[in-house]
Amino acid sequence: MKLQTKDKVDPVTLEIIQGKLLSVVDEMAVVMQRTSMSPVIYEVLDFACGVCNEKMELVAQTNGITLFTGTFSTQLRSVVETYKDDMKPGDIYVTNDPYHGGTHACDFAIIRPIFQGSRLVAYALNVAHWVDVGGAVPGSLPPDATSSFQEGLRLSRIRLARGDVINDEIVRIIRENTRLPDIAMGDLNAQIATVRIAETRIGEMLERYGANLLTASFGAIIEGSALRSRATIRQLADGVYRAEDVIDGDGVTSGPIHVQVRITIEGDQVEVDFTGCPPAVAGPINCGAGALQSAVKSVFKAMVAPQEPSNEGWFQPLTIKAPNGTIFTAEKPSPTGWYYEGSVQASELVWKALASHMPERFSAGSYSSLCVIYLSGRSATGEEFIHIEPTHGGWGASEDEDGANALISLTDGDTYNYSIELLEAKFPVRVRRYDFNVEGGVGGGRFRGGFGVVRDYEILADKTMLTGSFGRSETPPWGAAGGRDGSVNRFEVIEAGTGKVTSYGRLSERTLMKGDVVRIITGGGGGWGDPALRARDAIDRDLRNELITLDDARSIYGYEGH
Repeated sequence: MKLQTKDKVDPVTLEIIQGKLLSVVDEMAVVMQRTSMSPVIYEVLDFACGVCNEKMELVAQTNGITLFTGTFSTQLRSVVETYKDDMKPGDIYVTNDPYHGGTHACDFAIIRPIFQGSRLVAYALNVAHWVDVGGAVPGSLPPDATSSFQEGLRLSRIRLARGDVINDEIVRIIRENTRLPDIAMGDLNAQIATVRIAETRIGEMLERYGANLLTASFGAIIEGSALRSRATIRQLADGVYRAEDVIDGDGVTSGPIHVQVRITIEGDQVEVDFTGCPPAVAGPINCGAGALQSAVKSVFKAMVAPQEPSNEGWFQPLTIKAPNGTIFTAEKPSPTGWYYEGSVQASELVWKALASHMPERFSAGSYSSLCVIYLSGRSATGEEFIHIEPTHGGWGASEDEDGANALISLTDGDTYNYSIELLEAKFPVRVRRYDFNVEGGVGGGRFRGGFGVVRDYEILADKTMLTGSFGRSETPPWGAAGGRDGSVNRFEVIEAGTGKVTSYGRLSERTLMKGDVVRIITGGGGGWGDPALRARDAIDRDLRNELITLDDARSIYGYEGH
């Protein structure tokens, strides 16, 4: 496809520059992973790196948290609007404000403007999850928070450095407001290193190509993606597609929260409208407008170009509508600590609305929730620890394939779970079990849903505190085209000695003793198609692999074997 821009960029040069940009953001990610101090960053990869052009449009992003895809530009705009013409070479900015383009207080964005002389040409960004930023509980995410002021330190659009000199007063504020100051500073320094390496590499590109050609290439990359995005949309059937779903409580109340979406595809444009969703709820599963933008963009990208590198051009044909102050557009001081429980519901709504109309692109419902728990306390040596972990689960079946087993939630992209060896080395826990949740099962269908997991943690330190928040603990993942619904998420505490089992969906706080077991159980995905049409050899394979019992095979699929 021929690209037309104000300044002509020959295709070969453009391809080289785009490759260099992708190399820059990948190098940023390597620096971050190797220099950070939090396992949730260097092991789980709960971060993302990117480069934006002078117009604050994303031009390159490394793999990482899917939900950060759409927040780079929104957070950057909030910072630039605050400082306007006062940005200079050597500046570094920090923001973690969910009401100005961010996600929640734990996700710190570090931003560095990049200049050639006095000319601003680009911005380097790094967003990473900090283990603790103060607040009511270790980890800064009280599941029963009713105000953002319970969720820790917010540094809203703050200049952290001028002339490459870090402001010691800001550093002191950070250190005094986190339970793990040394780890926080280690992660901050890692983030700063990534934006500095980006500046170095962009500087090398400026020396090679000059500012005019480089900025023209930024525009050509974005314009090319926009053209391809519109071309893909034009091939889709025009229409209006709707979906409704239920969020299982907000951490403060347990009643169902009904949400909805209306998607209009017309010509080469797509409008996603969340009008009619409820106001922001009391508990912290709300998300801000920036997180909503990102949640929808993640699914939109899966529709138009799932394999292509992300940049702002892909999203030019997309319009997102939502009134202010809803569960998906929360405003200060509505709590947003567990924002990903709200934002993934927005993603899932869009996914659900499109699935029956684009089965080649979208699957049945998945376990959805990140299923995050926190374990915190002190080890035998008296050292304070805070462990956060998202958990994998079952995805829905598609029109021609079983659902994926033990895959991370839609919002989290390329993140991993912890290795057992690292867990047991870093924290006073012992992993007793880690396997598929065959007891809970999956949604049956011509193609069945994927299996969730069961993971048991034996607690090795008295007075360990547990908090957690699991969505889809009451409402299972939806089946499609006659497929059955999947199974729900939950976590349990099994008390040492008595063996008493208590089950939770969302838990504000519980003190555990040595020998207690925390069991995480994630659900199976929804099925696709009539279960009676499932192939005999597929049923036999599941029986051999002990994924289903003979009774299940008979009751779900009408299996007549022995």
